[in-house]
Amino acid sequence: MNKLTIKVCPVCGGTHIERAMTCIDHYTSGEVFYLCCCQDCGFLFTQDFPIEAEIGRYYETPDYISHTDTKKGFVNRVYHWVRAYMLKRKARLVENEAHCQTGRLLDIGTGTGYFSDIMQRRGWEVEAVEKSMQARAFAKECFGLDVKPDTALQDFAPGRFDVITLWHVMEHLEHLNETWDTLNTLLTEKGMLIVALPNCSSYDAKKYGAHWAAYDVPRHLWHFTPGTVQKLSSKHGFILSARHPMPFDAFYVSMLSEKYMGRSLPFLRGMLSGVTAWFSALGNKERSSSMVYVFRKK
Repeated sequence: MNKLTIKVCPVCGGTHIERAMTCIDHYTSGEVFYLCCCQDCGFLFTQDFPIEAEIGRYYETPDYISHTDTKKGFVNRVYHWVRAYMLKRKARLVENEAHCQTGRLLDIGTGTGYFSDIMQRRGWEVEAVEKSMQARAFAKECFGLDVKPDTALQDFAPGRFDVITLWHVMEHLEHLNETWDTLNTLLTEKGMLIVALPNCSSYDAKKYGAHWAAYDVPRHLWHFTPGTVQKLSSKHGFILSARHPMPFDAFYVSMLSEKYMGRSLPFLRGMLSGVTAWFSALGNKERSSSMVYVFRKK
C-alpha cells in the first residue's frame, strides 16, 4: 500500500515534526497509525496514511455511519435522533450567519444528502458533492438529489456560491491547502465558508488520549484546534467571523471512546463524560468536542 509521509507542516511550512501519539483503527482494520505534531505551530496530523486512491477500503464497513444510514443498535439510533435535531440547528446557523433565507449553497462531502435536502426544501439553490458512489446513490433514491462526485469541484465557475459548507469533511481531505484555495475561488466576494471539525484540544480529547474516537485514524488525516484552523484559514485569505460549539458531539464521541477502551457500560460512562464535557465547554467553548467555524474572505 502506498502511504503519504508528511515532512513539511501544511499549516506553517515547518519541518520540526515529532511523533506525538499512537492510535488504532477501531473501525475496520485494527492497524496502528501514528500522530505527529509540528513543533513550530502545534498542528497535529496522521502520519503515513494511505494515499487518496487507496484509502477507500478503510471506509468499507456498515458501522461507519457517517457514510451509511444504518440504525442498528441503540447508539446508532441515538445518533440519528440527534442528527435530525442538529440538521435544523445547522440550517438556522447558515441562515443567521448569511443574513438571508435563500442563496446558492455548495455542500462538500454531503454524504447521504440529509443536509443538502433540508436546505433545498428551505428554498436554497443547492449543489452537493460526495466521493462515495454508494452515498450519492442513496441521496438520489431517498431525496432525489443529483449529487456530483468530488471531481466536479473543478467544474464550478469562480464566485458561484454564497455559502459553502463542510460538515466534518475537512479532516478527511488529503489535499488540504489546495482545497482551501479552491474554496476561496468558488465563493463570492461576500461569501461565507462554514467548516465543522473535531477539536483535539477539547475536554474529551484530553480525557481519552489515544482512545479518543474522533482521531478516527486513518480516515481523519488532520486534527485541528481552534488555533491551528485559524492559522490555516488566514493563510488562504479568510478571516474567522464566528465560532460555535457542537455540544452533542461529546456524548457520541465519549460513548465510542469508552467502547474502544473495552470498558463496561460504555453508553452510561460516555453519557457521564459527555455531561462533564458539556459543562466544560460552557465555561470555555474552545474546549468543545467539535467546533463550527464561520469564515469570510479578507
